[in-house]
Amino acid sequence: METTNVKNVFLLGASLEVLHQESLEWLDIVEFWKDEVVFFKKLLGKKQPSDEDREMYANLVSTLGDISMELLNELEEDIRQHERLLAKLMKEDKGVSDGEYRESHQRLKNRIEKINSSLKAFKKQLFSFVKSL
Repeated sequence: METTNVKNVFLLGASLEVLHQESLEWLDIVEFWKDEVVFFKKLLGKKQPSDEDREMYANLVSTLGDISMELLNELEEDIRQHERLLAKLMKEDKGVSDGEYRESHQRLKNRIEKINSSLKAFKKQLFSFVKSL
């Protein structure tokens, strides 16, 4: 049985203005994530791990590599492109439909949720690593 996220259903039925506001929030979130990634890289580079912590350290570096600036820059550009699509939709340009925009919005939302989940897991690992130092 498939469960439905009530907030997602609500947002996809929401006005374009509400979806626009959510997109702007995403841009702020991505900027914050970029700052976090820079901070985490500096933090991990400050101290070499002991022999017993090398495996955890390597895992952290690998996970952080998966959440790269390139990935975040690409996501940011996709959100900006999504906003340009909204502008065309608001101008009622031909070839742009409300349904396409909402589907695009949901795909972006899914990507953001996936990255957010990865970052949360990374932070938990990082906190455990720092505690062990």
